[in-house]
Amino acid sequence: MSTRMGGRADVDAPPEVARASVDAPPRMVAIVPCHNEEAAVAKVVADLRAAVPGLDVFVYDNASTDDTVRVAREAGATVRREDRKGKGNVVRRAMADLDADVYLLIDGDDTYDAAAAPELIRTLLDGPYDQVTGVRSQQTESAYRPGHALGNRAFNETVSRIFGWPVNDMLSGYRVFSRRFVKSFPADSRAFEIETELTIHAIATRAPQTEVPVGFRDRPAGSESKLRTYHDGFRIVGMIAKLLHHERPFFFYAVFGLLWLLVALILGIPLVVEFVHTGTVPRMPTAILASSLVVIAVLSLMVGILLDGVRRLRQEVRQMTYLSVAGPRWQANR
Repeated sequence: MSTRMGGRADVDAPPEVARASVDAPPRMVAIVPCHNEEAAVAKVVADLRAAVPGLDVFVYDNASTDDTVRVAREAGATVRREDRKGKGNVVRRAMADLDADVYLLIDGDDTYDAAAAPELIRTLLDGPYDQVTGVRSQQTESAYRPGHALGNRAFNETVSRIFGWPVNDMLSGYRVFSRRFVKSFPADSRAFEIETELTIHAIATRAPQTEVPVGFRDRPAGSESKLRTYHDGFRIVGMIAKLLHHERPFFFYAVFGLLWLLVALILGIPLVVEFVHTGTVPRMPTAILASSLVVIAVLSLMVGILLDGVRRLRQEVRQMTYLSVAGPRWQANR
């Protein structure tokens, strides 16, 4: 008899060992990225440990210059370091380092309600789902910085329309993942655009996911936001464009192809009409430009078709990678 646990096969395991491995509770870890969060991290760690007994809390210090490391250790967390600045770098490192059945991701600034963690985890296991996103619900009027709520709604609407899946809080940093999701996630982002990549990866792989409302409040006194509104906003826009090119290449190139074709028609139709009436082409440079734009439009469409074929092949490989990771072992008794 063989049973799978953590992605490895235990060949010829005795029945009582196999049964024990299935009945064992899932191992759960929390990933808490921190950069200069000495004012908040202790409460985050304490609240998580109180909300989910047995949860292993890993604080990943991201080049802090204050006492974040000491405070986190004193609060009972395991502290690890990622010297390359950026939340995306932290998440990639943590997902590679840690081996668990359930992964909880939460910011170390105490803006998310840690008491919602049991509900997020329970939702993940009962689904079962591969990703559960905590949709932020403001507990105070000033929880969102000016313009952030509007920007978040705009991003949600854009991604929902482009990728065909309803998204209500794409930028939420409070999420729970299955092992299968984590070990198939490429994690290319370096900074705050990591949430965008997580959202679109789940949509692209058609991984089962859902959303749960969670409380969202102001930072504690003495804590300062690391999010740079315009700089990080442009990075998120760039990540959406990059993922659109990566995941919807035909749509991406078709848009540009149709734009070039439209410009070519605007420039070329008057020339064609004049040629029909007079038999001459009075503006030869314009005619050459219009013809060139038609060629570019056709080439753009052809590139989109070719890359869409590559995308399909890549998606099959990604799906096989996703399926190669063992599913949740506690589902065997369901």
